[in-house]
Amino acid sequence: MLTHQIENKTFESYLLNQTNFETTLPAAIQNQAHLAIKDEYTFNFLNLDNEHSECELEQSLIKNIRAFLLELGHNYTFVGNQYKVSVSDKEYFIDLLLYHRKLQCLIAIELKIGEFLPEYKGKMEFYLSILNDTVKLPHENEAIGIIICKSKDRTIVEYSLKTGNMPIGVATYNTSTLLPKEYEQLLPSSADIANKINNYFEIKE
Repeated sequence: MLTHQIENKTFESYLLNQTNFETTLPAAIQNQAHLAIKDEYTFNFLNLDNEHSECELEQSLIKNIRAFLLELGHNYTFVGNQYKVSVSDKEYFIDLLLYHRKLQCLIAIELKIGEFLPEYKGKMEFYLSILNDTVKLPHENEAIGIIICKSKDRTIVEYSLKTGNMPIGVATYNTSTLLPKEYEQLLPSSADIANKINNYFEIKE
């Protein structure tokens, strides 16, 4: 397990994640929430073709639910897929609904096979509002959303998450541990990663 986490650069993925938790979550759970969401997930256990639909991605994750939950991290449990919520006699379906035991909150996941678009945030906020009003139990914290896309422009994500009061993280996924050349320029530089790691340990000390 340790070797798997090292090979997938799990520690770096947690440090580089893009969320708005600093402004939307209570201080008491912010750090734990940051450690619950990666910047990128590796789904190399799916055996999917490079070209696949959102439905194929979702169904493959469900069929490999154990490996999926291990990749997400500790304390996640599966609630359901295509989870139905209703408003004004209209039905909506959340791709995946999980629960995080340590954070004690629902985790809504939307899967996208293309690049992140700003409008995805509005849809996720809609789902989180419904979950908080109709599904969340009184003792639980407010729901958190994770939008998992095939790719993202980090600047666009940053601006998209600047406003709003719902806790949301935006991550990417790949189906191989090998990084295509065209994606390398989208990732933080080695210097950025080193600074993040140094800052993390300075805070710890």
